Amino acid sequence: MIKVVISILGTDCPGIVAAVSRILSENHCNIENASQTILQTEFAAIFIVSSPKELQNDDLLLRLRSGLKPLGLYAFLKPMESAETPGTPPLSEPFVITTTGPDSPGLIATFTGIMARFRANITNLKALAREGAEDPGNDSVVIYEVDVPIGIDQKAFRQALRERAKELRLDLSIQHRDIFEAIHRA
Repeated sequence: MIKVVISILGTDCPGIVAAVSRILSENHCNIENASQTILQTEFAAIFIVSSPKELQNDDLLLRLRSGLKPLGLYAFLKPMESAETPGTPPLSEPFVITTTGPDSPGLIATFTGIMARFRANITNLKALAREGAEDPGNDSVVIYEVDVPIGIDQKAFRQALRERAKELRLDLSIQHRDIFEAIHRA
């Protein structure tokens, strides 16, 4: 078996995941990991798939595109890079960073740039535009799940984020993921 990454994009409708999983199953592929979301009216999914060695990637992609075309979906496939990377990743702790306030172009680029400068790895990102919010200055919520290396200057990291949030008139929250999850459990 070889591993491939498959991305599916298109306008949302019922049955997309069923169609993708049926095509993969018919081709003796196994879905190992999947993540999908709907942003406004658009469906987006990514699958890590084990594929038989004798099935050519181009053939699998052709079959996906042919089977998903009636649903108006786009399929993309790339071979999965080796999981082995040189060196050991730095020890890190998971944090949830949330910004709330007025939306502006470059908002996400600003904060992800700070995170990259401190070598924090974003593991999940969710951005929501709250159209029609009661307070028009509070129409954007961005949630970053981030692995922050233990060896960085935590104080400088937090200060850089807070200063930029203040400049943009945003509320900023930085919590260890365990604390965030404990607070937000129903």
